[in-house]
Amino acid sequence: MASAMKSIDVHVPVRVAYNQWTQMEFFPQFMEGVKEVRQLDDTHMHWIAEVGGKRQEWDAQITQQIPDQGISWTATGGDYNAGVVTFHDIDPNTTRVTVQLDYQPEGALEHAGSALGFMDRRLQADLERFKTFIESRQQETGAWRGEVQDHPDVERP
Repeated sequence: MASAMKSIDVHVPVRVAYNQWTQMEFFPQFMEGVKEVRQLDDTHMHWIAEVGGKRQEWDAQITQQIPDQGISWTATGGDYNAGVVTFHDIDPNTTRVTVQLDYQPEGALEHAGSALGFMDRRLQADLERFKTFIESRQQETGAWRGEVQDHPDVERP
């Protein structure tokens, strides 16, 4: 199992940063390698990405979501990954966004990339692109303010 954790301060209110993060269909605009995220329902998503030149698809489930605080997820199919994104109110117009990602590298190329810090650099670059995206807009593209509390039926295949 490998892990990456990065933070960035974005100059928008916590509500704006959080609301934008709930619009997962926009992830390809700032996440390198993410080709598509389809929101299947309030707690399920289907991801298509390219990792190390290899197309990967997986399903994920939101396991906990608290407006303006955080979102946790876990993969329910495909390569294992799980994580949490948290939103911290620094001041009325600044939010610290922190992402922690746990993943299982597959194959020699992914293991080597993990050992060399590839995911750490990719995560930091994704957060920097999120910062540019949200600060240039100063408003979210939409929002889902629902709450998910400790979803009990997460199953791995």
